[in-house]
Amino acid sequence: MQGLTPQSVIGLRSTNGETADTGFEKRPREQCCESALTEYVAVGPTYYSKRGHVTGDKRTAHMDHGNSNHNGTSAATSPQHFWAEWRDAVEPRTVALIVGVLFLQLGFILSYVGAFHAPKPHEIPVVVVAPTSYSTKIIAELNGLTTSPLKARVVSSVSVAKKGIRTDQTSAVFIFNPQSRTDKLLVTTAGGSAVVKAVTTVVTQFETAQSRSVSVIDLVPGQSGDQSGLAGFYLVIGWIVGGYLVASLLGVARGSRPANRRRAIFRLGAIIPYALLSGLGGALVVDQLLNALTGHFVALWLLGALLVASAATVTMAFQVLFGVFGIGVTVLLFVILGNPSAGGAYQPSVLPPFWRTLSGALPNGAGTDAVRRIVYFGANGIGGNLVVISLYVVGGVFATIVGTHFHHRRTTRLEQLPSTA
Repeated sequence: MQGLTPQSVIGLRSTNGETADTGFEKRPREQCCESALTEYVAVGPTYYSKRGHVTGDKRTAHMDHGNSNHNGTSAATSPQHFWAEWRDAVEPRTVALIVGVLFLQLGFILSYVGAFHAPKPHEIPVVVVAPTSYSTKIIAELNGLTTSPLKARVVSSVSVAKKGIRTDQTSAVFIFNPQSRTDKLLVTTAGGSAVVKAVTTVVTQFETAQSRSVSVIDLVPGQSGDQSGLAGFYLVIGWIVGGYLVASLLGVARGSRPANRRRAIFRLGAIIPYALLSGLGGALVVDQLLNALTGHFVALWLLGALLVASAATVTMAFQVLFGVFGIGVTVLLFVILGNPSAGGAYQPSVLPPFWRTLSGALPNGAGTDAVRRIVYFGANGIGGNLVVISLYVVGGVFATIVGTHFHHRRTTRLEQLPSTA
């Protein structure tokens, strides 16, 4: 066999970097050379004969002296040999990975189409300003609309209502004027254009049924570089993608599971400078470079670092718990479930129930809402979002360290068992 030496056979390594079991016993150099020319040689899962034939059947390694079947066809091309080699080349683990990818693909389609194909408003908060003699009836009619698109309540004055919309305590303000046939609707495109469109449509239909009209006023518009209101959403998605990619690459480079707790802590520590740099980079892009979200540089930087850390630590924990399959679990959580429910193109109040429930419980949604509150609403109500994101960081760190400890202990115990060979 060309290019094969005793040294290359005995020193072969497996794909995971560990020395492979070649089946050789230690013999003098001359015997090894002679053996390599006359016997099958085990190279990982493959065997070579002196004629250069290959077989993947690990269970048999026999002499091949050129025997053929009666019709002249080599045994190496027989159907039995083909399926044996197929089973060896495509292991059950590989099949499981392929099936997992298929389910992730179908889940991606289901989640995105399911979330966005038919958005419907659900209990969008609206405050009403009207004389007492009219307010009770208006509230009852708005809350009694089919499918409950609005959740209306009355406030005492226009100033109180405007304060509520500027602090994101309500999505719209309906001001009823009994001396006119035209009322006012105050909205905030900074809170999401899908919500504005839904509220405007519902209130316009309501007014038309009363033979009245409504004038829409955008009280809190988006910044000039964020007319669509999506800059914050894409910023958050970029941070989260960076977080789970860096954790995945650390796993690919050094193994999904750290060797011990000390190595796990080192790997977690490597996330800190990356998270700070990633948060800084994102804030620079949207503020200084593109002028999309300006005036809140430091707050966005710190929020970005926290989001990157949450995605990275959770991804690392999944890899410790599930090995290479942990990357698939990460994609499921952050991409398939997290992105559609984050409130980017469609805010939670117009999403179907499943995605609406997920929105504030995942870093994607908590981060997107936090960015909007920082930039447009004076950071009012941001505490809950920060708690959610921080819990993912703490949970990821805890699961990584504890999971590594138990995996290391189990591996050590198995290595100490007496060999059955």
